[in-house]
Amino acid sequence: QVQLVESGGGLVQAGGSLRLSCAASGRTFSSATMGWFRQPPGEEREFVAAVTASRSGGRTYYADSVNGRFTISRDNGKNTVYLQMSSLKPEDTAVYFCNGRGSYVRGNYSPGDYWGQGTQVTVSS
Repeated sequence: QVQLVESGGGLVQAGGSLRLSCAASGRTFSSATMGWFRQPPGEEREFVAAVTASRSGGRTYYADSVNGRFTISRDNGKNTVYLQMSSLKPEDTAVYFCNGRGSYVRGNYSPGDYWGQGTQVTVSS
């Protein structure tokens, strides 16, 4: 059983930065594609970023809305994936969820079966 726990959310002013962390249990972290989703208030959950397994090159992918501002990375030694968020905008306000064992093919990220509990990010004007 894989368990994901997000942390690092909070309140930040527009233009500021925040780093989210997702700590994963289990011994298959290094071989798993990891991703971040977010769910704005009253809206559907949407893809944010993904990083493929290190054995597959650790390639990163981003939603157009965050490309150039957010950076996803992983530290296999710590079983942790990060989402560094910069130049934050009020529209980035959402609950952010870590996702494990998804896949990114043909320009689309399909989430895996493992989700964290979510962490709230609120960006003030």
